[in-house]
Amino acid sequence: MKSRIVLLGAPGSGKGTQAELITRHFAISVTSPGAILRRERDLGTPLGLEADEVSKQGGLVPDDIIVRLIEDWLNLHGKEGFVFDGFPRTVTQAERLNEILQKQASSLDLAIWLEVSEETVRDRIASRLQCRRCGFTTSVTSAGFAERPICPYCDGPLIRRNDDDASVLQTRLTEYKTKTEPLLSFYEKDDALHRIDGNRDRDTVFADISALIEERVK
Repeated sequence: MKSRIVLLGAPGSGKGTQAELITRHFAISVTSPGAILRRERDLGTPLGLEADEVSKQGGLVPDDIIVRLIEDWLNLHGKEGFVFDGFPRTVTQAERLNEILQKQASSLDLAIWLEVSEETVRDRIASRLQCRRCGFTTSVTSAGFAERPICPYCDGPLIRRNDDDASVLQTRLTEYKTKTEPLLSFYEKDDALHRIDGNRDRDTVFADISALIEERVK
């Protein structure tokens, strides 16, 4: 299925979980700035180490770094469609993404906004675990991961993210409100934006997303 989708929302809104379900169900390539930057960090590149330090403090990695990495990824993997988890995060990034897609003679199909309350965000972040190797995201209460924190897909360790600390989360929420929420108006202009209630369980949310994708493809 050749769809070009961005998943947007606050930290803890379920973007990573829904991106994973979409790629499994529709076989669309998925990535996130975090996944790309983790690879750079693990390789020990200057770019990866610099971006990792910014993330630990709860800040957003500079647009020029993110966009360059995203464009490289699209050139390699995005010809048959994609799902971006948490990209773009600023209007500038969204404008640059449109420019990249125009160069490829394509355009965005869907900008899906997962709307969640701040209470939901804090509850989810407090129990979140992420695979150090592949980025799979779950919670300590899901499928017994508290007793055996091992990724079911790559056997990597499930750990607490550095930026899930309560004090860092507040910084991330402030960044989100000031820099990411303006994307609502940006994508409403292009008639690409679709809001989905992300406070519900993951399967209910995914049912709405999959129906949206199938409708748009038709």
